[in-house]
Amino acid sequence: MANLSTRFMGLTLENPIIAGASDLTSNMDSIKRIEQAGAGALVLKSLFEEQVQLERYKLEEDTHAGENLYAEMTSLFPKLEHAGPKEHLMWVKKAKEAVRVPVIASLNAVNPKTWVEYARHLADQGVDALELNFFATPRDFQTTSSQVEEEQLDAVRAIRQSVSIPLAVKLSMFYSNPLHFISQLDAEKVNGLVLFNRLFQPDINADSETMALPFNFSTQADNRLPLRFAGLLHGKVKADVCASTGIMTGRDVVKMILAGAVTVQVVTSLYRNGVKSLSGMREELDRWMESKSYASLDSFRGKLSAQNSEDPWAYTRAQYAKMLLNQKEFTEPVGV
Repeated sequence: MANLSTRFMGLTLENPIIAGASDLTSNMDSIKRIEQAGAGALVLKSLFEEQVQLERYKLEEDTHAGENLYAEMTSLFPKLEHAGPKEHLMWVKKAKEAVRVPVIASLNAVNPKTWVEYARHLADQGVDALELNFFATPRDFQTTSSQVEEEQLDAVRAIRQSVSIPLAVKLSMFYSNPLHFISQLDAEKVNGLVLFNRLFQPDINADSETMALPFNFSTQADNRLPLRFAGLLHGKVKADVCASTGIMTGRDVVKMILAGAVTVQVVTSLYRNGVKSLSGMREELDRWMESKSYASLDSFRGKLSAQNSEDPWAYTRAQYAKMLLNQKEFTEPVGV
C-alpha cells in the first residue's frame, strides 16, 4: 500500500481527501461516518453572517420589547431554533471532540466586526484550522474591484492578528486576476488556498415565473478550473493549494495532485454517491499509485504543473485555435 499521508497547512492528514463544508458536516452521525469512510480531514458547515445578524437583531428586539407593538415588527425575521451562532459554536466544540481527524471550522461573513469576532470564537472551540469564505456579491456599480479585494485583505490581516491557528481562504473565481489576488493573500501568510467556492446562484422557474432557490451541485467537468489554477500556482506560492469543485473520483484526486494540489475537497460526490464514496476514492488513488510505483504523494505532486509540464502553455491557453489547426494533438474527453 502506498503512503497517502500529506501535510496541509501544517496539519498531518492520513490522505489528501477532505470532506468540504455542507449539511453533511453539520450532523454528528454523518461526520462520524465521514471519518469512518476515510476522510483525511473535514470542514464543518459554515457559520454565516446572517446567523450572527439575526442573533443581534433578536437581542435588540428583546431589549426594547413592548416599545413598538406592531405585528409586522415582530415578524421581520423567522424564529430559528438552534440555528444561531452560540449553538453553532457549541456544535463545533462537540464535533471537534467527537472525531480524531483534523477539524476545520468555516466562516462566511461580510462585516469586519463579524470576521474578527467569530474567527476568534471558532478558534476558541479547539478546531485545527479556520477556513474563510470570500465571495463579494455585486450590489452596486460604484464599488471597484480593488475596493473589494482590499476589504478582504483587511479581513485576513485582522483575523491573523486575532487567532494563531492555520488560516485557509476559500475563493470564488470572480476576480479580474485571481493570480494577483492570491499572491497578495500569500504575502499575508495565509496557510491554505481552496480553489474554488460554489456559493448560491439564483434561478428562475419559467413555468411559475418566480425566483427559484436551487442547490448548486458541481459536475466532473467543473474540476478543470481548479486543475488549471493548481497547475499555475504550484511552486509559485508558499500556501498549500486545495482543489475543490467537481472532484468525484480517485482519478480526479490524482489529476489535481499531478497539477500541484496538496489536498482536495469533496462535497457533491458525498451527496450523489454517498459518504462511502470517500473509501472508493481513497482506494482508487492507492491503486493508481501502486500501478505507477509511486511510494508517496510527493513523488508525483506537481509533475504536470505549469513549471514542470512539457506544454506549460496548456495552463494559459484560452481558445481552441490550436486544436482546430492540429486536431491530432488533442484527445477526446477523458472518462473516469
